[in-house]
Amino acid sequence: MKTIALYPGSFDPMTFGHLDILERATKLFDHIIVTVAVNKEKSAVFSGDERVQLIHDCIADKEWSQKVEVHQFTGLLVNHAEKVQANTLIRGVRQISDFEYEFRMALTNKRLAPDVDTVFLMPDEEFTFISASLVKEIAYWGGDLTSFVPKNVADALEKKYENR
Repeated sequence: MKTIALYPGSFDPMTFGHLDILERATKLFDHIIVTVAVNKEKSAVFSGDERVQLIHDCIADKEWSQKVEVHQFTGLLVNHAEKVQANTLIRGVRQISDFEYEFRMALTNKRLAPDVDTVFLMPDEEFTFISASLVKEIAYWGGDLTSFVPKNVADALEKKYENR
């Protein structure tokens, strides 16, 4: 049986922590669908299409990229999982506060879709402090992003914030 897992998130922007989780997931699952959540109620730096393209560019040269698909979704995650026949959700957990939130979400998703499991993965220690909101703050103030995000993402952020 082919295992298909969803790796959902806003990915606004994709960070080295996200990439680390994604790479780890490719070792556990046959196919990963990175699902970029698009929520019209939240303001994002990048559009859904821009985020999808940035992720494609981030993974293009990775040896495991053929196991990864990237697309957008709106609505309930478990409905999307059922639509693409994914049996697992991948969630990154950096610290205890992440776990508390993710644990509640996993229980809710399990109630809504009993056949879909959630797997929690921790990023490498060097990435545990990185968050997309921290990256956006650094980018807004013109800080050095090289240790937080891939170059294509840093360039895109600099362009977004060049007229701040």
